[in-house]
Amino acid sequence: MLSYSPPRFRIAAVDAHHDPLLPFLRSIKKALEASDDSASSLSNLLKDCIRNFKNNDRYRNDVRFLKIWLLYMGVSDDFDSVFKEMLDSNVCTNNSSLYVWSASFFELKGRLHDALTIYQLGICRNTEPIEWLKKARTLFLSRISEIQNAASTQKVDDKESKNLEDNGINPWGTSTMDSLLKKIYPLIMKFDGYRSSTKPYTGKVALSTLKNSSRNKVLEIGGMKYHIKGCAGQGGFAQVYKANVDSDPDNVVALKIQKPAFPWEFYVYRLLDKRILDRERSSYGFAHRIHVYSDCSILICDYLANGTLQDVINSYVVIGKSMEEVLCIYYTIEMLHMVETLHGVGLIHGDFKPDNLLIRYARGDLTEDGFLSRSGPWCDQGLCLVDWGRGIDLHLFPDHTLFKGDCKTSGFRCIEMLEDKPWKFQASHLLNYTTNAMELIIYRLLSFRSLSPANSYWNIELWKTFFTKMLNQYPHDDDRSLLQDLKKSFQDYLSSNPQLIKKLKELLSKQRASLCSA
Repeated sequence: MLSYSPPRFRIAAVDAHHDPLLPFLRSIKKALEASDDSASSLSNLLKDCIRNFKNNDRYRNDVRFLKIWLLYMGVSDDFDSVFKEMLDSNVCTNNSSLYVWSASFFELKGRLHDALTIYQLGICRNTEPIEWLKKARTLFLSRISEIQNAASTQKVDDKESKNLEDNGINPWGTSTMDSLLKKIYPLIMKFDGYRSSTKPYTGKVALSTLKNSSRNKVLEIGGMKYHIKGCAGQGGFAQVYKANVDSDPDNVVALKIQKPAFPWEFYVYRLLDKRILDRERSSYGFAHRIHVYSDCSILICDYLANGTLQDVINSYVVIGKSMEEVLCIYYTIEMLHMVETLHGVGLIHGDFKPDNLLIRYARGDLTEDGFLSRSGPWCDQGLCLVDWGRGIDLHLFPDHTLFKGDCKTSGFRCIEMLEDKPWKFQASHLLNYTTNAMELIIYRLLSFRSLSPANSYWNIELWKTFFTKMLNQYPHDDDRSLLQDLKKSFQDYLSSNPQLIKKLKELLSKQRASLCSA
């Protein structure tokens, strides 16, 4: 059973003149030892202490000051705001204690999703000691599992019983995928670019040999020759190779070879063709064709050589710098727009992470005009979401279907997946784990920067509003409306100052020259 008790204070024999915090510590200690009637005075005392020292760099990483914040969180009616203020004030943000103690408090209040988010935030920031934080998160997940098991044996009312009995559908389970593929088979056969054979692949170059040495080998598929130029990525069931078509250096594609055969991703790409407007289509990748054999499938897609969003993030990490705010805002706008668009056409990506967000660059020079309308060169500038093997077509399922299953995307899973609980995909929760993943990506974009008043050149209120609405995943009547409003707030900020658009253009040009020079 989780228990929570106020942090204890050890008062060192230090003169108050040299340690102005000391008199407050003594007064707080007395208030804690007094009767319950002093709760109001304790709250005022804590508030007074925080107001006096929150902008004092001397105490920013003082664990004693952190304990004062935590005590204040415990007596506050709005502990959410207190925690956010701690992050904004940069109080011990590199110390694992902040995240372990805060997560424990949120867990005590029944806010399990928030507790997990806090653990993840601390781990992403690589706080010290990191092993203690990771162990605390493991124990937290173990407690949640025990609670879930205990709940399944208790009597519940009819509504709760129905929810427990409905284990949900795993959209990525073998039986589900087999059933869906049979259902869509008559449709997928008619799609342009679909080629199938009942025989195994029998090309001159064995696919198994590509893993060891792929460069300069030639695959002959469907009457075309693909000159392999190297491996572009691989996983447990699929390998992706860069290839030139018929020796044409300007005709570059990606070959995704998968065993066993898996035509589902091709199906999702064709849904994108049908449901996404032409002007938005380049944000979601293209598949030219698929060759399905009895033992494997070969999906042929566009190849983008500009790197991923993860590469952009890493380019700042390796030099120990933070990404400029205007660039963070730009990529935030892009992701909000992409998720909003997918939500509107009943599609979910299922593996939303920086590695699957490719960078797109404008064909011509960017101008100040067209940024808001995404027209002109800005239409080609942005992100491209690829790897649709875990895509979900909501149109194949009844309304209000509950899903269950783990996307296996480390660091970007919602608590329902980690707890092995059904995802609540009603209208207000459709983006449950997609927005959770997006929020974590944006934390990485920001390099976990402290949005404190000291960073006066950052628009603190803009980011506060964003994380207030996204961090805790509160239910909303209309998630699309929420995403649109957040996107508009960032767009309005950039558009309010022509110098910001000018700076964005310069940063994107610099990024392109740096990451695409090879």
